[in-house]
Amino acid sequence: MLILAIRTIILYFLVVLVMRIMGKPQIGQLQPFELVVAIIISELAAVAMADPEVPLLSGIIPIVVLALTQITIAYITLKSESIRSLVCGRPSILIEKGTISESELRRLRMNINDLLEQLRVKNFPNIAEVDYAIMETNGELSVIPKGNARPVITKDLGINAPDPGLPLTLVIDGKVIDKNLAKSGLTLKQLGTVLQGQGVQRLSDLFFASIDPQGVISWQLKEEATKQ
Repeated sequence: MLILAIRTIILYFLVVLVMRIMGKPQIGQLQPFELVVAIIISELAAVAMADPEVPLLSGIIPIVVLALTQITIAYITLKSESIRSLVCGRPSILIEKGTISESELRRLRMNINDLLEQLRVKNFPNIAEVDYAIMETNGELSVIPKGNARPVITKDLGINAPDPGLPLTLVIDGKVIDKNLAKSGLTLKQLGTVLQGQGVQRLSDLFFASIDPQGVISWQLKEEATKQ
């Protein structure tokens, strides 16, 4: 049993490492070849975990080879448009200038109900509001609404709104994120002073704290700190 547990731990960390090496898209919306690799890796790991009679290397070597193959294919598809089209396919225009493409629906083996369902998921219950609908190579439907159905933005109103920027997380579960604190331009002492002025006595009492590009700090205390 101990050997089985050790094998499981080794394969677990190997699979996690491989998935990280293959890149973040591997755990998001997968391309077809990425999905195939993910399924095969999971099967190889499961067999090696469950059967102690299977040599551990018989599970490790194929997983590593698959990871290297996927990385190689991904690199080649970055350099070659024709290979990328062959491996990943091309986006399909299902609705063009408000007109549904029956031929594309048939090619993708989709019916009109499938299309309507996808549009509802994208918050477009009325197909008459859609100018373009494109099925991406990862299976996601991109929708471009008609002009009269597009949400109003500040540009339409003639307002020159400032860029929102990216808030920085300063504290998580009582621990200060030093890298983000340095980016914010604050020192630890300055952060403590600002928060003390807002009623926070100790940084260790914070569950979360962040600072926006305008310098406004948002925070929340841990549950146990609020009960004190």
